[in-house]
Parts: sequence; C-alpha cells; structure tokens
Amino acid sequence: MTTEPAQIGHHVVAKPVGPLCNLDCDYCFYLEKQSLHGKTTDCRMSDEVLGTFIRKYIESQPTPVVEFVWQGGEPTLLGVDFFRRVVALQAPYARQKTITNSLQTNGTLLNDEWCRFLKQYNFIVGLSLDGPREIHDRYRRDRKGRGSFDSVKRGLKLLQKHGVDYNVMASVARETAHRPLEVYQFFKQEGIEFIQFVPIIERIPAMAEQQSGLSLAGPALLDRTEPNTAITDWTVLPEEYGDFLIAIYEEWVRKDVGKTFVMNFEWALNSWIGNPAPVCVHARRCGRSLVIEHNGDVFACDHYVYPEYRLGNILTDDLSAMVMSSATPVSLILPLLM
Repeated sequence: MTTEPAQIGHHVVAKPVGPLCNLDCDYCFYLEKQSLHGKTTDCRMSDEVLGTFIRKYIESQPTPVVEFVWQGGEPTLLGVDFFRRVVALQAPYARQKTITNSLQTNGTLLNDEWCRFLKQYNFIVGLSLDGPREIHDRYRRDRKGRGSFDSVKRGLKLLQKHGVDYNVMASVARETAHRPLEVYQFFKQEGIEFIQFVPIIERIPAMAEQQSGLSLAGPALLDRTEPNTAITDWTVLPEEYGDFLIAIYEEWVRKDVGKTFVMNFEWALNSWIGNPAPVCVHARRCGRSLVIEHNGDVFACDHYVYPEYRLGNILTDDLSAMVMSSATPVSLILPLLM
C-alpha cells in the first residue's frame, strides 16, 4: 500500500504598508527599504493588489489551511477599515480553506475599536515588546526620540482586556543579552504567556556593496567570501545570546513548563524529536516563505528585499511559479538573519 506524499505549502508575509512606521527603532532593518521606492511616501497597498494577492494566495495554497501574516513597517497605520476589507475579500473562500490571520504590530496605535475587531475575527497578534522600560526604550523610540514603552504597554493591556490571542516578540540586542532574568520576569509579571526571542544581527556593508540609501548589508552568496564582516553596535554577540537563552531556560524548566511558552524552546524541542521545522531557522533549507510588498512585488524573504531577489509581481505573475523560482536562488544564499 502506498500513501500520497504530504503536500508542501508555502508561506507569504504581506507588507501592506511597506516599510512605513510611526516608530524609528535603531535596529530596524526594514525602515531603510523606503529608499527602494523612490521619493513616494504612499506605501498603502491598493485594492487591486490586495484583492489579487488574497485570491492568488488562497488558490495556489495546496494545504487546507491558509495563513495570512500582515507585517510592516507598522500595518495598523492603514486603519481598521483596511483589515475589514481583508476579511471581506477572504470570506468567499471560507468553504474551500481554513483561513487564519496574524498581525505583527508595535502596539502603539491599538485602541478598543482595533481590539474588538481583532477579537471578532480571531486575529493572532504579535506584539513587539523588548522588556521593561529601560530595555525597551533603549532602541524602540518614536520619530521625536521618545520612548515607546508606555504606548506599547497600553496596547498590551487592551489586547488582554478584550481577550485577543497574542504573543510577544522580544528583540535581543547587545545590552539586552546581559539581563535575561529581568526581561523574563517582567514578561511573567505582565501576564504574558507566549514569548519569542529574536536576536538582532546586522552587518555593516563594505563600500563595494553599499546601495544608495541602504546602510545595512544584504545577504551574501555562499560561493563568495563576504566582503565585510563588521557588525552594528546593537548586534548581539553569539555567546552572549546563548547565555541569555540558557539563563531563561534554566528558570523556565524549573518553574514555568506548561504555564509560560517560550517559542525558542518549543522550536528546538520540535526539531530535536524529529518533527518538521515550524520556522526557517530550524529547517534544512529555506525557499518557501516569501514576502509581498505593498506594490505587489514578491521577494524570496523579507531579509531579501533587494532588487536582485525580486521574483515577480502578484498582478502579472503566477504565485506558485514564483515560489518554485525562489527555491534555487534562496538555497544558494546564506541568510543574514532569519
């Protein structure tokens, strides 16, 4: 008796407002992508692009579940009505597929209207919060240089008030790595049950690889020596990031298993027991997780939003073909940060 091989799906992260954001976080790798769009400040995804993306993504997905992930920049800049159109455009396909939505946000623009909507339509929210005030405000400030901690915490409390499913994504920069238990205890005190830690890693480009308006280095091909390995001041050092996770793990495994869920540990355990990797950092190869920009351009990954890695445009090209075309270039590229 033979069995059919499991169908492999693909994943597309949507950037409906491109790189636009109301914050100016020092370590953000995506803000500078604005220079790739010229002088325009209108990075709002059009109805034509939005409708085409939703249709093609659902129709091309071979798996029974289609997961939409909305990121930025800061997607809440688009307002609640944009996402009301999202769920309205998804609705006709609900009998064919199970459709889910996730929203990654800095939380500063959340209000009761937003949270009622997110709860009503079962959005899962990823909230960017690095830890207590001093740690969070070190890098996560607004356009006037003011810390964003109070606004983010207000957003957190609103999510909790309305019962919205959420997790916290905490960026681990160089200074943060020295204070693991302070960060972890803060999250527990705030009633946060689901946490993922993301190491901040960015390389400074050599003169030969600098692109106009871009101050961070792009991916390096495996078949060439990286021209420059200098890193930014905020990049976490490898051993210190390891020590950060170990300190939290030793606290978590003794006191919090089954109560607090640290995604880094869940992912590592999942890979250790031989299950397919749920995230790219534990996968044997990447290439099936794409990103679509506000104008419909599709790239191999949000860390590969450079002209040379553009796979096509959702308005003119077949999404499945772009997924397959991404497999070759991406598998030959060493990711800078995943």
